Amino acid sequence: MRTFDPDAFLAVRDTVLLQEREQKGIGTLGEKTLHRILKCYYEPLTEMHEQKLGRYVADILNEDGVLEIQTRQLSAMKQKLSSFLEVAPVTIVHPIVHRKWLQWVDPETGEVTAKRKSPKIGTTYDAFWELGGIHTFLQHPNLTICLPMLDMEETRLLNGWSKNKKRGSTRVDRVPIALLSETVLRTAEDYASLLPPSLPETFVTSELLAGLGQRSDRAYTLIRVFRAAGVIEDCGKRGRQNLYRRCSF
Repeated sequence: MRTFDPDAFLAVRDTVLLQEREQKGIGTLGEKTLHRILKCYYEPLTEMHEQKLGRYVADILNEDGVLEIQTRQLSAMKQKLSSFLEVAPVTIVHPIVHRKWLQWVDPETGEVTAKRKSPKIGTTYDAFWELGGIHTFLQHPNLTICLPMLDMEETRLLNGWSKNKKRGSTRVDRVPIALLSETVLRTAEDYASLLPPSLPETFVTSELLAGLGQRSDRAYTLIRVFRAAGVIEDCGKRGRQNLYRRCSF
């Protein structure tokens, strides 16, 4: 897999955007801009793109194996993933949005609003909801998860159901403006590095959430992924709460 290189990422982005402007449209054959940029960044040789392997087509198939760009719904690729893992190393690239700038387009007039920064700040743990959808594969020796952290510009239509037409609106496209970091998860030790250093050897869910600075509604997902990755295990109860402990490697 390509070595982390933010400058090269921006160069690839600019090339893809120029190609799209020349084609007078967004994306190619229905492919969204973000997906296309990530694919060209991780494998510049386009002849390695869209390669058939067994019953399925891989985004990238090269000497390192299969690389799949999956911006959402990892659970939807379970059958494809199972097939690929039988015959080759597989890397899933799942981008995380760190900061986002939004602009809105009126579908009737074409008027575009000024960009506004979203108050939400993304973290690596945002990926855990999607990772939970493929939790049975996380310890497979052929699987690697790559989580690039991106700043992003997003364009949406003002066609939603709310009064201001923003809720339930249609996303037109996303364009990354910076590659900030990259988290690679391949081994149990990689997942264990995401546990808070202050976490005691045995702990309850609330202690994990506090150590990670995460909301209570993420408790189930966090526990599910850490357990599936083999870094924590059940070890009884503390009162009415489930008690967990770190696994030894």
